[in-house]
Amino acid sequence: MSAREKIDRGRVPIISMVGKSGVGKTTTLVGVIREIKRRGYKVGTVKHDTHGFEIDKPGKDSWRHAQAGSDAVVISSPHKLALIRQMDSEMPLDEIVPLMGDVDLIITEGYKRGDKLKIEITRLERGTELLCTAEELIAIMADYAVDMPVPQFALDDAAGVVDLLEDLYLQKDEEAEP
Repeated sequence: MSAREKIDRGRVPIISMVGKSGVGKTTTLVGVIREIKRRGYKVGTVKHDTHGFEIDKPGKDSWRHAQAGSDAVVISSPHKLALIRQMDSEMPLDEIVPLMGDVDLIITEGYKRGDKLKIEITRLERGTELLCTAEELIAIMADYAVDMPVPQFALDDAAGVVDLLEDLYLQKDEEAEP
C-alpha cells in the first residue's frame, strides 16, 4: 500500500517526524513548518515528550490554581489558549487531534512507535541504523545516501519535503473548483 493510499481523505493528515536524539528533528521541523506556512496552509504540531514536562511557572496564577487542586486549568487571552490537564495516562494521538482545530496538516515530533506515517531524520554521525522500515516512511531526510526505496531529501530541503506533502496530502480538491 502506498503512502497516498494509507491516508484517509476524510481526516486531517498526520505525519510524524522521527529520529534518534540529536539528529536535528526540531530544527528540521521548524524549517518544514515555515515552508508550509509560506505556501498558505494551516499546520498543527504535536511534540511528544516521553519524559514529562512543565509549562506552568511556580507562583503564577495558573500554577496556583493547579496547586490548589484544579484538575484542568485553561489560560485564555485574545490571541492564545492553553489547557493544562492532569492525566492518569498518556492521551492517544488520535484523541489529541480534535483539539487542534482547523488545520490542513498535523506534524508530530516524535511518536516513533506510533501508527502514523513518518519522515525519518538521520545523520551519519549518529549512526546509519534507522528506526523505521520502508513501509512506515514517506521520506527520509539525511546527510548521507540511505539504501531504502523511499524519497530522500537533504536535512535542509524543507521545500522538497513540502512539495512531497503537497503532492501526497495537500492537493486542492479539483472537483470543488469551478
